Amino acid sequence: MNGFVSFVSSGPGDPELLTLKAVDRLRSADAVLFDDLSSGPILAHARPGADLVGVGKRAGRVSPRQSHVSRLLVDYAKAGQRIVRLKSGDAGIFGRLEEEVIAVRAAGISYEIIPGVTSPCAAAAAAGIPLTRRQTAQRVQFVTGADVTGGLPSGYNLAALADPTATTVVFMGRRTFPQLARTLIAHGLPPTTPTLLAEAVGHSDQKLTRGNLEGLAAELSTGTSVAPVLILYGPLANVADDTA
Repeated sequence: MNGFVSFVSSGPGDPELLTLKAVDRLRSADAVLFDDLSSGPILAHARPGADLVGVGKRAGRVSPRQSHVSRLLVDYAKAGQRIVRLKSGDAGIFGRLEEEVIAVRAAGISYEIIPGVTSPCAAAAAAGIPLTRRQTAQRVQFVTGADVTGGLPSGYNLAALADPTATTVVFMGRRTFPQLARTLIAHGLPPTTPTLLAEAVGHSDQKLTRGNLEGLAAELSTGTSVAPVLILYGPLANVADDTA
């Protein structure tokens, strides 16, 4: 008899941002397959004796292939176990959730998806800012800053990304944001557009840096940090005092 897979969103890393449903599934799981950013104190909620298997992917590091992760999920479930696939942030946002759902569905395994706090929402909250405001920030858009090769994706809607009335959040953009910023400026977005660089959101070493589009691009061009980052830009990105 097949087991059951719970795709659990862990939030950005702070265990206090876990949902009650996420904690319940961790406490009852036979095995937890977790991402790097979902490790640490979050795993303290796992049932004693549960298998804890790290399957996280980080840029520039040796990581499990996606096919291997999907195979593990299927193998554990076919052994009749209750599995938590623990994903950082919200599992449905740049978390490769669909590939794993397709794998378990094809194997005839039942599953559920448990949403969580997104890292952009956590970053904005930590910075003391909203993501929207009537009249001046009417839209929020999430984009990835890296394609499968690690380079800047092609096919961006540059008119949308250069919209001065939108709050834009760039995931995985540390290496590519300088190039993206130059492109946005060339498409009319002012170099002085407010920005927020949010590093290690939800973790003890969280750091928030406010600036502008041009200055952040220059900073990232010479920086050496490897902490995971989010980049927010738009009219509200640095409206509050520094709370890093």
